[in-house]
Amino acid sequence: QRQLVESGGGLVQPGGSLRLSCAASGITLGETAVGWFRQAPGKEREMVSCITRNERSTYHRDSVKGRFTISDDNATNTVYLQMNSLKPEDTGVYYCVADYRFVDCGFGMDFWGKGTQVTVSS
Repeated sequence: QRQLVESGGGLVQPGGSLRLSCAASGITLGETAVGWFRQAPGKEREMVSCITRNERSTYHRDSVKGRFTISDDNATNTVYLQMNSLKPEDTGVYYCVADYRFVDCGFGMDFWGKGTQVTVSS
């Protein structure tokens, strides 16, 4: 069974840090475009960070640049999202995504995790 399982979410104060993990089974993340989306309450889902399929380049949405870092570990078939200097507007459910066909991340990707909640609040 092919699946993505996220972990590492929680409640953190503004300015704090969290590291999200996404463990894959039945999917070889090193052969996919892989990334993170998030959805805040009452808002549309948005792409946060991505590793492209071929070049393994990384990119982030403007609002998280300099604060978030995406990385992957082929040995453990896991992708991470290190989030620093967190802000209340980073609150939401964070989803891990992957796809063998896409070159970079987009909404039509095949594999989605169930999500992990991140809440940034004092």
